[in-house]
Amino acid sequence: MRVPSPLTSMLYFQMVIMAGTVMLAYYFEYTDTFAVNVQGFFCYEGAYRKPYPGPEDRSAVPPVLLYSLTAGVPVLVIIIGETAVFCLQLATKDFENQEKTILSGDCCYINPLVRRTIRFLGIYAFGLFATDIFVNAGQVVTGNLAPHFLALCKPNYTALGCKQYTQFISSVHACTGNPDLIMKARKTFPSKEAALSVYAAMYLAMYITNTVKARGTRLAKPVLCLGLMCLAFLTGINRVAEYRNHWSDVIAGFIIGISIAVFLVVCVVNNFRGRQPEHENSHMDNLAQMPMISIPQVESPLEKVLQNQGISNNQEDPLQQNSLKARTIRFFSWISGMDYFEHLHIRQ
Repeated sequence: MRVPSPLTSMLYFQMVIMAGTVMLAYYFEYTDTFAVNVQGFFCYEGAYRKPYPGPEDRSAVPPVLLYSLTAGVPVLVIIIGETAVFCLQLATKDFENQEKTILSGDCCYINPLVRRTIRFLGIYAFGLFATDIFVNAGQVVTGNLAPHFLALCKPNYTALGCKQYTQFISSVHACTGNPDLIMKARKTFPSKEAALSVYAAMYLAMYITNTVKARGTRLAKPVLCLGLMCLAFLTGINRVAEYRNHWSDVIAGFIIGISIAVFLVVCVVNNFRGRQPEHENSHMDNLAQMPMISIPQVESPLEKVLQNQGISNNQEDPLQQNSLKARTIRFFSWISGMDYFEHLHIRQ
């Protein structure tokens, strides 16, 4: 019976983790497995009395456009970038020192272009689903109400006995509107649109910064990266301007998206660097394990001559040693750290 190699087993394990992440995101998004926390509200509360902006499709950044950009643009940029890096490595003949295998030994060879592309896109997809899971978990646990919640809830204030603005209503049956729209209005913290957009922008900006090393891009890279971050920032502002989210929802979404992107880039893909070759690792390990060797110091003949001359010089008249000229020569010799001036004095 053939035993799978450790690398193959690790690959299967990573595939299982990826499948579990996708399934968890699916259950959060499209099923009622996780019940949303029902949060109460005060009678005539001003924070939730904004007008209903309409379905998500009428937004300035509809979900179809947002999901298409977050899924398509990074894939396109990473494929183009890795193809350019691969071609440059072939042109400079620097490709042989790069990573060569991914599965086991030399039996399975995958083109480094395909390997790096799959690795970076796979980590990006994992982070995208992880961001969605974090956001959905926060929305389910908090049950924070949207700014237009009361416009959809349509509570009967008379039946509820709302005589004062400070009266708190926590009944599940307080709303008389569409149950599906009310349920969506209870899931706003954190903002999913803000989290996904800033995650895609941050991941792509860090990829461009760490991968593009061509000359003449010193200003182009910051402009492109800041442009991506600006689009994500405008997406969050649009959510607040359309009364679909609060500022706290958008800020929390930004924090989640940026945190996941930075963690994956720094700790998982090592700032998009290639894997260090095995022979370099073993060479560095051998150097670290080598014992310290003490090399005897060899005395220069010139130093012996200068020392002998210095001894004979010390036996001269103290008045001559303390003369202004001798002090000046020794002063400049001490400043320069050299024996040049003193050697000239000896020769004279």
